[in-house]
Amino acid sequence: MFSFFKRNRQPRPIFEPLGTDMHCHLVPKVDDGSKCIEESVECLNTLKAVGYRKVIITPHFQHPRFPNHEEDITRRYEELKRQAIEAGVEIEFGGVGGEYRIDTGFKARLEQPRFLKVGGQYVLVEFSLHQPMMGCDEMIFEMQMQGYEVILAHPERYPYLNVHGSRMEQLKNQGVYFQCNVLSLGGFYGDDAKKRAYEMIDQGWVEFLGTDTHNTMYSQALVDITHDRKVAKVIETHDFLNKTL
Repeated sequence: MFSFFKRNRQPRPIFEPLGTDMHCHLVPKVDDGSKCIEESVECLNTLKAVGYRKVIITPHFQHPRFPNHEEDITRRYEELKRQAIEAGVEIEFGGVGGEYRIDTGFKARLEQPRFLKVGGQYVLVEFSLHQPMMGCDEMIFEMQMQGYEVILAHPERYPYLNVHGSRMEQLKNQGVYFQCNVLSLGGFYGDDAKKRAYEMIDQGWVEFLGTDTHNTMYSQALVDITHDRKVAKVIETHDFLNKTL
C-alpha cells in the first residue's frame, strides 16, 4: 500500500459532485475498519471536510473472518449514528449496507437472503483479492435472478481481472455495476490498481466511487488526494451514480 501522506495539507471539498460516500467501514469493532467511536467520528468529519454530504456505511460480511449478522450490524450502526450526532458530526447518515464477500459461505447466504442494501437498492459484493473463487459469476447471476442489483466493489484491486480481458467485459454485459476506490486513483493500492482504475473509468465501466475508508490512515490519504488535480478532474467530468443515493 503506497503512502504519500503530507500532514500539513488541508482538505479540499472536491467530492461535492458525488454527494454520497457509499463504501466505508466505520461501524466500530465489527471488521478490519474503525476500532472505536472516536476514530469513526474523526473519519466522518474528514468525509464531510472533503465534500461528502452523506455517508452509507458498509461493514464486511465474510466467512469465517467476519461472521457478522444483519440484525447486530443494524443495531451497532444505530448506536454509532447516535453517538456521532451527539459528538457534533454534521454529515448525513444514509443507512447501513454491507460488503459481502463471495466466498465458501456465500451460497448458504443466498438460500436465506437478508442483504443490507446500499441506498436500499444495491447489494455490494467483493471477490478475494488474491484469486478468483469458482462459481463467482454464477452466484452473481443467481442474485440477479432473485431481483438484486449487484455492485462489485473495487474491481481495480483484483489483479486477475484484466481490463482488456473477456471476464471483466462479461461482468459488465451481465449488468454488474462497478465501484472503484477513489484512493486507487492516487496510487494508495499501488501503480497497477491505479492504472486499472483509470482504464475502467475511461471505458465507461465505473458507475460508483467509494472511499473504502477503514480508519484515520485512510482518511488522511483522502485529504491528500484532494490536492491531486487529475482526481479532481475525474470527479468533475464523469457522471457517477453516487448522487442518486
